[in-house]
Amino acid sequence: MEPLHSSCPKRNSKILHINSLGVALVLLFLAPLASSCTDEERTSLLEFLDGLSQDSALNTSWKNGTNCCLWQGVICNVNGAVTDISLASMGLEGHISPSLGNLTGLLRVNLSGNSLSSELPSELLLSSSIIVLDVSFNKLNGELHGLPSTTERTIKVIDISSNLFTGYFPYNTLQSMKNLAALNMSNNSFIGKIPSTVCVDKQFFTIIDLSYNQFHGNIPPEVGNCSMLRVLKAGQNHLSGHLPTELFNVMSLEHLSFPNNNLQGTLHPEHVVRLSKLIILDLGGNRLNGKIPNSVGQLKRLEELHLSYNNMSGELPSALSNCSNLKTLILQGNNFQGNNKLIGVIPTEIGQLKGLLSLNLSFNNLYGEIPQSIGNLSNLQALDLSYNNLLGEIPYALERLHFLAKFNISNNDLEGPIPTGGQFSTFPDSSFAGNPRLCRPALMPYCNSADAAPVSIVSTKESIANFPFALAFGIFVGVGVLYDQMVLHRYIFLG
Repeated sequence: MEPLHSSCPKRNSKILHINSLGVALVLLFLAPLASSCTDEERTSLLEFLDGLSQDSALNTSWKNGTNCCLWQGVICNVNGAVTDISLASMGLEGHISPSLGNLTGLLRVNLSGNSLSSELPSELLLSSSIIVLDVSFNKLNGELHGLPSTTERTIKVIDISSNLFTGYFPYNTLQSMKNLAALNMSNNSFIGKIPSTVCVDKQFFTIIDLSYNQFHGNIPPEVGNCSMLRVLKAGQNHLSGHLPTELFNVMSLEHLSFPNNNLQGTLHPEHVVRLSKLIILDLGGNRLNGKIPNSVGQLKRLEELHLSYNNMSGELPSALSNCSNLKTLILQGNNFQGNNKLIGVIPTEIGQLKGLLSLNLSFNNLYGEIPQSIGNLSNLQALDLSYNNLLGEIPYALERLHFLAKFNISNNDLEGPIPTGGQFSTFPDSSFAGNPRLCRPALMPYCNSADAAPVSIVSTKESIANFPFALAFGIFVGVGVLYDQMVLHRYIFLG
């Protein structure tokens, strides 16, 4: 006979198991009840469904008479109030019903990546509950309507990018949004000027993206009042004038991007150094002039510098080598040059940028030789030095660039053998065109000999220049042959 106490643990464990199972069943039973949506909220969601095309992906889930908290893309809180509508990239077509504004507990709306059209209901922008509104990458159109409101809105994030919106900057609609932190209006067709009130009562503003629109006029100095701003993008517009001095007071900026506008002026050393947190600086495609200030070397966090297609000149500052985190350096299409043709104006210190992935110095007036130190850029993937006045030989140190996928040194005055090691065997002849004194050792054993003729790598410019002579010579020969045939014909048949 077993001792009495030996059966107690088994019996107690069974009781605990039964009790735990009972509690789980009770919770499972109560959970749907606790999260059951109200009839009013179900009606608002069904009105939204009615505005979509009949073959919507939601038709199988969104059914009248069922708990809308269990519908696809709908999330409720413990009280059954709808807090989230997440229907990104669902292939939805149709329009957005204003009924979503009736959901008084709604916090987040994500309808991005669909094919929704018509206007954006003002009920969503002026909602007293919504914190995040994302309707990007749709086909929404029209102007953003909304009257100034004395009621403070809770919305923090608005993303209406990549749609078909038109009209002026909706400053009336945004006026009461004092908690707004991120605004993305990019890739639409907004017109007019950026209002000076854009940063009024916006102490939490951290992201403004107005790129790919049709804004014109100056950058308002009042943008300097956005003291918490981290990202400011307004590229691909028609902005003009200078970069306002006040902008450089926003020392929290990490991404400053105004490419492809009509901005002018110079980069002042004392201004640039104030933006010590900059990670991306993109001012390409403008009308900036002057030199790259040495103070750019104090931007220790800088990863991308884009100044292409401006009117900048002078020598490339060796201080760029102090930007130890630099990954992209794009300076093409300027007028960088040296005062002495015998002195290389690509600083050798550039080889210290060990993290550099892309270097483009094409379409400048750079003299001198390609520095050997570029071979130290072991992570480099793209190198473009074309259309300059570079001379000398291609450094064999470049064979060490094992990740180099794009390479272009065409239209310079380089000479000697083309390296064959590393990635050089993968580059097309166009990468070397316009350097008639370059030659390939694999095709000519005596490539280094002064008596040996180089392998012809003719540039497009030379081909065009030689074309009239070739054409004239061809016509001359053709006419001569035709004349001979006529004389011969007459001699044979006319006797």
